[in-house]
Amino acid sequence: MSDLLSQPLKLPCGATLSNRLAKAPLTEGLADEHNRANEKLVRLYRRWSEGGAGLLVSGNVQVDRRYLERPGNVAIDNNGGLEWIKAYAKAGTSAGNHFWMQINHPGRQGAVTRDGTFPAPSAISLKVPGRPPFVPRVMPETEILDVIRRFGFVAATARECGFTGVQIHSAHGYLLSSFLSGLSNTRTDAWGGRLANRARALLETVRAVREAVGPDFPVGVKLNSSDFQKGGFTNEECLDVVRWLGEERIDLLEITGGTYEGVPWLEDVKPSTRRREGYFIDYARQIQSVATTPLMITGGMRTRAGMEDALRGGMDMIGLGRPMCVDTDICKRLLAGETEVAASYESGLPLDAKQIAVDATEAEAKALEVWSQLVWFFVQLWRIGEGQEPKPELSALEAYRIYCETEQRQTEKLAALESPLD
Repeated sequence: MSDLLSQPLKLPCGATLSNRLAKAPLTEGLADEHNRANEKLVRLYRRWSEGGAGLLVSGNVQVDRRYLERPGNVAIDNNGGLEWIKAYAKAGTSAGNHFWMQINHPGRQGAVTRDGTFPAPSAISLKVPGRPPFVPRVMPETEILDVIRRFGFVAATARECGFTGVQIHSAHGYLLSSFLSGLSNTRTDAWGGRLANRARALLETVRAVREAVGPDFPVGVKLNSSDFQKGGFTNEECLDVVRWLGEERIDLLEITGGTYEGVPWLEDVKPSTRRREGYFIDYARQIQSVATTPLMITGGMRTRAGMEDALRGGMDMIGLGRPMCVDTDICKRLLAGETEVAASYESGLPLDAKQIAVDATEAEAKALEVWSQLVWFFVQLWRIGEGQEPKPELSALEAYRIYCETEQRQTEKLAALESPLD
């Protein structure tokens, strides 16, 4: 049996990951109504820590709790609860592995706003089937600089509270990703136009985070290989950004792709891609040719053979997401040679949209079916957080019902606060 997965990885900052398997970042939706960590997240990440991965990356922690990706996000924005952030970090490192905080701002892709707006580089509507159209608010330069400062503040807090690294989220169409795209960023000032200007928000954020945490603390970036949209962030542009990131002393670059509007990362993947494994592996290999930073590939990795092929081909870390929502010990068993496959748990998915949206258009039905796959995994995380076991036999329809009821309760709790920032 090959021991490629078990080999340690020394990062540019000097830190060492104990093996080549990572729990990829997954939005959890488990925070309280004040967007603070709690016992549910502690319970979930302790279990993942004991599951064998050398690296865990948290779901996106927001830098500004006025704007959330979903109501159950953790945010660090002078909202207290640092004792729970410390407990969260301690649980996630309890087995001696690394635990990095993913830091994010949702921008125009937020689901919760506490001031009635969603900030973005430009006033370009988000076009997602099933979501009412709206025009985001254009960010003035002072707000862009404030967001960059917030990333640094949250990164420093993560280190102080016991996290062993941070990852900056600049993918999937969230705020920093939207600055990179010529489709969502049509500014004519120093933050838009040519790629060097569109990449400025990301690069300045990386610099602010590095300054906040120091040279010996791991700083990673999650980056789209492409937006897969006409006029959006292209693979050729990605290669230039990767070159620039290499000059900024980052420690791990996670390769992904797509946005809410152009969603290969969400939608059904072609059978040929599933057989090959690694939805973005071809793009990652192109990126490898210019990267001076260790690379992590996430998306569709399911077999030991496929993971080892990716490592032999130049990838440095393998990210696992959906399999770990049910089989929290899968990394331990892969490392021990007890299994050759990380199950996908998708045989009964997606939900037939006609069961709950009779009048949906074809595009809306497709989006709902895709979304129902994610919802099923969200519910598995909630079960673990609440001290229950995952439930692989849970139907897609029941998971969707649980998800809708839970998100509604969380939204109502947010709305009931006496002040938006109570």
